[in-house]
Amino acid sequence: MDAPIPRTLTRCLTFLLLVLGLIAGASGRMTAAATNPPNFLVILADDLGYSDLGCYGGEIATPNLDRLAAGGLRFTQFYNTGRCWPSRSALMTGHYPQQIRMDPPSGPLPAWARLLPHHLKPRGYRAYHSGKWHVMGAPKVVAQGGFDRSYLIQDTDRNFAPRNHAEDDRPLPRVPQGTDYYTSTEYANRLIGYLRQHSTEHAGKPFLAYLAFTAPHFPLHAPAEDIARIADRYSIGWDRIREQRARRVNELGLVRTPPAPPEPLVLPHWNMKAAELREQIGPDELVDGRPWDSLTASQKRFQSVKMAIHAAMVERMDREIGRVVEELRRMGTFDNTVILFGSDNGASAELLNRGDLHHPEAPAGSSNSFLCLGPGWSTAANTPFRLHKSWVHEGGIATPLIVHWPAAISSGGALRHTPAHLIDVVPTLLELAGATSVLPTNAPPFSGRSLVPAFAADVAVPRDSLYFHHEHNRALRIGDWKAVTRRPATNEWALYHVGRDRGEQQDLSAAEPERVRTMAAEWDRLTALHAIQSK
Repeated sequence: MDAPIPRTLTRCLTFLLLVLGLIAGASGRMTAAATNPPNFLVILADDLGYSDLGCYGGEIATPNLDRLAAGGLRFTQFYNTGRCWPSRSALMTGHYPQQIRMDPPSGPLPAWARLLPHHLKPRGYRAYHSGKWHVMGAPKVVAQGGFDRSYLIQDTDRNFAPRNHAEDDRPLPRVPQGTDYYTSTEYANRLIGYLRQHSTEHAGKPFLAYLAFTAPHFPLHAPAEDIARIADRYSIGWDRIREQRARRVNELGLVRTPPAPPEPLVLPHWNMKAAELREQIGPDELVDGRPWDSLTASQKRFQSVKMAIHAAMVERMDREIGRVVEELRRMGTFDNTVILFGSDNGASAELLNRGDLHHPEAPAGSSNSFLCLGPGWSTAANTPFRLHKSWVHEGGIATPLIVHWPAAISSGGALRHTPAHLIDVVPTLLELAGATSVLPTNAPPFSGRSLVPAFAADVAVPRDSLYFHHEHNRALRIGDWKAVTRRPATNEWALYHVGRDRGEQQDLSAAEPERVRTMAAEWDRLTALHAIQSK
């Protein structure tokens, strides 16, 4: 009998065969990849709308992300869970949050669950994290998450002077008021520091870098000079901005269906009431997203500044991403680094007041202000889709995915139309790394699917369905059919053919009652299965 092939050699051969398969399947659209396993840079924005980026139809200046998109891929039907912590848990585990006790949160992750670094470590990877974490079932990023270095911020209400942040699971002193600290910049600073340490001490090893922004999540905070550059951009109002974005989204080939009409009175049930907003924020804050032309001049000024701050947060995030990308170039690792950029959910219609609370006399966007984007601008940010963060209509769950990898992708800004989800990130990166899952035998298989075939060509990634459940909002997508409900839990299922109607305007449930029954039964089956798996 022949001697067994050593495990390390087997993994190298597996990775080589993967690369050859990618090249062979690309029909000239992918270049030869490096023989070493790729590095990974996973970037996640917080509450970013589908059309906020320039490369997704927005007017916000995002040149660094636009360049990554121009040299890589843009997915047009990429999904999340509709909310921060379940999305981040799905990203790190490859499982739906209901399988791992994360929606609703109910204790630690199941004993069988593993996070992305755990899978990559046997392949020799080092892992670095900077920014938000919010995987509540594994709150210690290093000890439980498997990262080697981490800068964690848990105080997302204070972008200029956080009180609760930590490095390598150890608490750091509060940041005093009046410094030049700003979260997005600090996230980039810390990650660049970890990468420089890697290049000095671990240059022969591949790495996973996870850059998790809190922008443009509320409170709307941005450096004053960033706001000043674009202070007047949004005086035309949310209706005009939405029209402009819808046209560009269509011209770019991202979504061809008309935008959904606004639904100004559909709001998160936990929002502040109109009287509370007037008392605590000011007379120009609005509880709804009424037509722009119905606003007073004072209301228009106040509301346009809020969107300018949101845009300034996105633009600053883009500049910090550019700094991290330049560090990869300096290290000589840029070409063989797979960069993924996405968002944890769509833009938010939330209207709250917390943290240090809002001081009406403070400059908008400063540390003493607490402003939220609100439903008018959230509707514009999520163009061309319906609704917002926390709903599982397209506006809550459909966001950008940019994939960039010079060593193997040379598609020149190509689009990928296959439906995909944050649960797909873990199996995708494991395949690219030539890594073997370390899930124990009692664990369910990954709910996600590898997107590697779609890196080579615009092909469908086979899957049975995509499942959504948050705050009594429910959805199931099978092929191009989507069944969806929204609060309260007794709502009837609506049915849309999202291949033709991403705006979810033509409810076909009356014409297709058997399909609705079948999809609702499958949603129920998956819900029961997830509950069993989470034990």
